[in-house]
Amino acid sequence: EKGEFEFRPGPIFAHVILADEINRTSPRTQSALLEAMAEKQVSLDECTYPLPRPFMVLATQNPLEYHGTYPLPESQLDRFLVRLSIGYPSPEVERALLLHRQQADPVETLQPVLSLAELREIQAAVDQVYLEESLADYLLQVVQATRTSKLLRAGVSTRGALALARAARARALVKGRGFCLPEDLQALFVPVLAHRISLAGAGEMASNRRQEAEAIIRDIVATVEPPL
Repeated sequence: EKGEFEFRPGPIFAHVILADEINRTSPRTQSALLEAMAEKQVSLDECTYPLPRPFMVLATQNPLEYHGTYPLPESQLDRFLVRLSIGYPSPEVERALLLHRQQADPVETLQPVLSLAELREIQAAVDQVYLEESLADYLLQVVQATRTSKLLRAGVSTRGALALARAARARALVKGRGFCLPEDLQALFVPVLAHRISLAGAGEMASNRRQEAEAIIRDIVATVEPPL
């Protein structure tokens, strides 16, 4: 009636976004996530709309079926903090799943464990965790080694180095410390860095490339002496 467009916020305007089998979405949809993940905002019709804080994107990929999928571009993979492989649950966990789902799905009765204010406070506390200079040098030595490796076409970006430092601070905070240790970095080198590198002469299957990338990161880490 007005002859005007009305802005209606879509599902991206949420605190937590779950993109199931993200490699089945079109490249245009994938690229639309880049600004949201990097800048925490959405630009539309010359207007910029901030996304709610905190803002988090969780995405899954099916590691077995590749027909009709679109591999994520390297620039988008670099936006993800970590890449994890879920795999099968242990027999004990799988048994508990069977026994606890006889009456109703436990997901339906989940209750929040933190308020938004508490979560923001914890996120702010991560920035106060101390990363000693020798640990920063250790991190950068590993990053630099990925950039000079003949096995890699492209090494870890500066964004990746910053992400690893922040992830290490977060791990230290979860462990009850106000400072980082070498073990914080060592626990995160593979999940934070392996998806940020490009292999020289990559294999045919994405699963093989992933395993090779993780193996290369482990080998590089093994060659760099951690600080005492």
